[in-house]
Amino acid sequence: MDADKQDMTGYEPAPGPVDIEAKLGMATARRALWVAPPLILIVALWRGGAGAAAAAIGVAIVAGNFALAGFLLSKAAVISLKLYHAAALGGFLLRLMLIMLVMLLIAQVVDVDRLAMGLSAVVSYLVLLSWETVAVARGETKELEWS
Repeated sequence: MDADKQDMTGYEPAPGPVDIEAKLGMATARRALWVAPPLILIVALWRGGAGAAAAAIGVAIVAGNFALAGFLLSKAAVISLKLYHAAALGGFLLRLMLIMLVMLLIAQVVDVDRLAMGLSAVVSYLVLLSWETVAVARGETKELEWS
C-alpha cells in the first residue's frame, strides 16, 4: 500500500466514490417501513382513519427527509470538506424547515388531521434517528465500513 494513498488513520481510500451518507439515509428511510405500521395503528386507534392517513403522511415526509439528507451529504462530501460541514449544519436546519413547509402545504391543500400528522412526524423522526444511531454504534452497518 502506498504511503500517499493512506491517511493518518491507517485506512486506504476506497476505489471510486462511496456514498456512505446516502446509504445511511436510505437505510434510515427503509426502517420507516418498520416504524410506520405500529405508529399508524396507534394513531388510528386514537384519531380514527383520518388520523391514520395523516400519520402515514407524516412518516413518509420524515423518511424522505432522511433520504434527502443522505443524498445531499454524499454530494457535498465529494466536493469539499467545508461544503460537507455546511451541508451538515445548515442542511439540518433547512431540512427541518422543509418538513414544516411540506406539512403546512399538505395541510392547506388536503383536509388532513394536523395533530396526527405532526405528532407522527416528530415521533417517527426521533425513533428513526435513535434506531440508526444505535445500529451504527453497534456496528450493524458493516457494509458501510471504509476498509
